[in-house]
Parts: sequence; C-alpha cells; structure tokens
Amino acid sequence: MDRLLRQSIKELIEEQLRLAVSSMDFDSIGGGSINDTYRLTVNAEKKFFLKVNSSSGFPGLFEKEKSGLAFLAQQKCIVTPAVQWEGIIEDYQLLILEWIHLGIRDENFWKKFGEKLAHLHSVRHEQFGFGEDNYMGSLPQLNNFTDSWCDFFIGYRLQPQIKLAISKGLIQKNHVGAFESLFKKIESIFGMEKACLLHGDLWSGNFMCNDRSEPVLIDPAIYFGHRSVDLAMTTLFGGFDRDFYDSYNYHFPFPANYEEQWEICNLYPLLIHLNLFGSGYLGQIERTLRMFN
Repeated sequence: MDRLLRQSIKELIEEQLRLAVSSMDFDSIGGGSINDTYRLTVNAEKKFFLKVNSSSGFPGLFEKEKSGLAFLAQQKCIVTPAVQWEGIIEDYQLLILEWIHLGIRDENFWKKFGEKLAHLHSVRHEQFGFGEDNYMGSLPQLNNFTDSWCDFFIGYRLQPQIKLAISKGLIQKNHVGAFESLFKKIESIFGMEKACLLHGDLWSGNFMCNDRSEPVLIDPAIYFGHRSVDLAMTTLFGGFDRDFYDSYNYHFPFPANYEEQWEICNLYPLLIHLNLFGSGYLGQIERTLRMFN
C-alpha cells in the first residue's frame, strides 16, 4: 500500500476513531474482485476490515455499501458489521468495518439463518425500489420506486442488463425476442405480493459465521423487491443447506410456484455475470429462457 495512504489512514484512525496509534499492520485479504481488502491491526490488537478502491472508478461504491449496511442494521433482524468510517482520501475511497471474528457453524446455524432472513423479508414497503441507487457488484443498480414488481423487475433489473449485453455483443436478436416473450408472463407468475427488504446479492460469498455461530450479512445491494430474488440467488452457486430453506419456509412459506419465480429472478444475476465475466454464463440464461418460451 502507498506510504502516503498509510499515513493518511493513521491520521484518520487517530482523529475519527479516537485511537492513539503506535503501530499499524495491513494484511492483504483475498476474495474481492474489484476492491483491495485488508485486515488492519492497530497497536497489535485492535482489528478492522479495510476496503480500498479508486474514488473515480466506481463513484460512491462504499457510500452505498455503508448506507445498505446501516439500513439492514436498523431492522435488528440479522447481524451486519458495524461501519467505523467511510470516505475519500486523495484518489481513494475507503470503507473501514468492524472486524468479524469467524466461528464454527453449529447445528442450528442454518435454521437460524433461514429464520432471520424470513424476519428481514417481513420488513415491507408499499413500493418496489429504494431511496437511492446503489451497485450490484461493480455495476450500477437503479432503484426508482415503482408500484408494480413486474414493471420494476423488467425496467430496472433485466432491461438495463440486456441493453448492456447487446452493446457488448454478448446476446443476439433471438435472445431479445425470448426475453420480450418472458416479460408478458412475469406478472402472472409473481402475483401481487408486497415488496420486502432484500439483501440483494445473497450468494455464499456474502455471508459469514461469527464467533457466536450467528449468520452475518456483508456486501449488500439492498432494495425493496420480491423475496424470491434473495432466495433464488442462494441457489445460484451450489445452494445453502436444506435446513436453511426448511426454516425459512416454516416462518414465511414459499409461494406454490416458487421454483418458477426463482428461475426468473436468477436471470438478473446471470445477466450481471454475463456482462462482467463474459459468455460463459449465456448457456444458463438460454436454458431459463427456453423454460418459459
């Protein structure tokens, strides 16, 4: 890490976090695709999680993450890391979070996780969207409030990603036609369920188990949407433990056609991955489109 940035972080910790700094250690942590991440140890004992990125590459990325974590924390449904500081230093944006001490998943971990997510989804709103836009990974996510889930999902989730994929030459006219055919069916498949508070990016890399064997949510992309979005994404890269789904279903029963809903919801993260990582994800998108055409 740049020497001047280290010095600025030292001054920041002393001024904003009120810690007298005698030593700082930055241990690089893997796992982030767009951020530099570190375990920051102050005075050989106090630990923080530090994210660093360009202030111009993804404007407001950490500001939106801070906002999302704070909003989730306000609901008191599920643990999130506390934000210690967020802001810009020179050409960098920084996010300093509470350090989560990892623990072992006990026999009730997945049941607790399912129950807590059901409680989070019980936080409702009259409209779909959120009070500010944010990011899904490194791509901007529009959250204009909308009365209809069908209109919101098509207009602010699928269509922007389809447009981007067309511009990149990743999908063709036949794919666009299949999406347009699917759009006509979405309202009847999802019905009239009210908007729920979503994590928005709930895959296996975006939760942790703390030292009290509690699930901890990280890296949110929150908005009020259809709860099948979160549930669907848990299945996208291997799925969660069966106890998670059984527990959730007990506390907030799945709709009868939840499997159809999950397939459609996962088109959004699949399109995100297509646009970020290339045509390797096209086959899964085509498979889903064939199911509904």
